[in-house]
Amino acid sequence: MDATYSIGEALSGVGLYSREILLGLTAAHPETRFDFCYRGHRYLRARREALPPNARRRLLAEPLGPRSAALFHGLNQRLPRIPLRCAVATFHDLFVMTGEYSTPEFRARFTEQARDAAARADAIITVSAFTRDQVISLLGVQTARVHVVHHGIRSFAGAFESVTREPVVLSVGAIQKRKNLARLVEAFESLPDVWRLVLAGSQGYGAAAIIERIDRSPARQRIQVTGYVSPQELSDWYRRASIFAFPSLDEGFGMPVLEAMAARVPVITSDRSALPEVAGDAALLVNPQDTDSLRNALLQLAENPELRCGLIEKGLKRSRSFTWEKAAAETWNVYQSLLQ
Repeated sequence: MDATYSIGEALSGVGLYSREILLGLTAAHPETRFDFCYRGHRYLRARREALPPNARRRLLAEPLGPRSAALFHGLNQRLPRIPLRCAVATFHDLFVMTGEYSTPEFRARFTEQARDAAARADAIITVSAFTRDQVISLLGVQTARVHVVHHGIRSFAGAFESVTREPVVLSVGAIQKRKNLARLVEAFESLPDVWRLVLAGSQGYGAAAIIERIDRSPARQRIQVTGYVSPQELSDWYRRASIFAFPSLDEGFGMPVLEAMAARVPVITSDRSALPEVAGDAALLVNPQDTDSLRNALLQLAENPELRCGLIEKGLKRSRSFTWEKAAAETWNVYQSLLQ
């Protein structure tokens, strides 16, 4: 298994997925030996990480790699360019190919790796039906080779019942163009002065334009940009927030939506990409390119405690159906379908 992105403190969504699948599978199948493979730029750092008793650490440096393994799983939509007896690749999203959300150089490299993995994998796991459909249509993969395995959600320290909520609109994710934060800022400006907007996440592609929009906002004093936050800090923000806003333009899954639901925060999110699939009927869905739609949803939740309570109950129920144990079990079933 390519464990490259599973190490470190500031894990991305791919990193969190990698760690949960690696640890979930090794715990569920102690009789099986797993090789955690790390590409060269992460291998030395990985040597400081404790491994499960049925796992060992290996260097993944093409053309060196686990050629004799019964099965290799690329956890980040790429496979090593070596002969593999059996291969699985997880595809999280393809927005790099479909939108202007990265540099041309990164887009070209990503597309090449994705096409190669799609062509050589014996099976492909996608984290949503939306991403499955993109893999089939954009990469020409046969439907029978693609398996949907939804993400789980991480557990945060502390309980979220009976907490004192503050007039805070929280948004979690990188400060980048794809997250549609400039429109969120514009929509937020219509809320009463008692409300604050908290943007929790590090800076990504297109952040400069978003920061500039925040700086000239008439509500600038009510907007907080935290930068990267630790899991404990994030847990604290979920505990304080009264509204969670995630108006992203494109998501392969959208873990923060479920995290907010699990934390008993009513959710506003987009009516496109994988977000309706994840949110179900437990969120207010808006057109992310329509600022008025986003503004109206914020005002609805800010002014209607009964609506907030209804979404909280629906969201809590919704979040409980997405677990990492379930994701690991379904991933194992994909392995077995190939190996048998």
